[in-house]
Amino acid sequence: MANRSDTKTRILDAAEKLFAERGFSETSLRLITSKAEVNLASVNYHFGSKKELIRAVLARYLDVFMPAASAELVKLSSQSKQASLETIFSALVRPLLDLNKVRVEGTRIFLQLLGRGYIESQGHLRWFITTHYGEHLDRFVQVVSQSAPHIPPAEMFWRLHFTLGTVVFTMASSDALMEIAEADFKEQNDIESVIRKVIPYMAAGVAVPVNQA
Repeated sequence: MANRSDTKTRILDAAEKLFAERGFSETSLRLITSKAEVNLASVNYHFGSKKELIRAVLARYLDVFMPAASAELVKLSSQSKQASLETIFSALVRPLLDLNKVRVEGTRIFLQLLGRGYIESQGHLRWFITTHYGEHLDRFVQVVSQSAPHIPPAEMFWRLHFTLGTVVFTMASSDALMEIAEADFKEQNDIESVIRKVIPYMAAGVAVPVNQA
């Protein structure tokens, strides 16, 4: 049993690294098995398919992040029926940073993986996330919508996707951005400070009134 568990973990660890670096489409099962030093039969035994492996890699983070983020939003709602968008987004920072306890640099890896799914249009991931974590997603949309009741649902859909795109791009470029900020402005930043820098920008973008023209 221990050997099976170790094999499964090695596959997940290898897949996670390769997916984050190369993307889902460009990472073959052969490449994963080579890095994990297992045979293809092991992947089929533990996961069944590449799609299931992709979902399992993300689930290691989502199973931790989603309930923790949801709990923060519940706590926020109990304190205020209409918290500001900055407050709402800020409430997600700690659950996001706690992913570093799941894996070394877990926050960065999770956002890179999320970005890969976002950019590569992995339709099965959307199904997986909405099916398994729909309650948490609905809570987030509800809290955000209560904070910006002047934004119609269809418009909110677009703005939240623009927000996700902003986070994905920022995290994908975070190393380069931190180096530029240090060289040009003598700023010292880490992942947390970068995340907190983007929050006011996202909050303003979500809340800006709809142009009726």
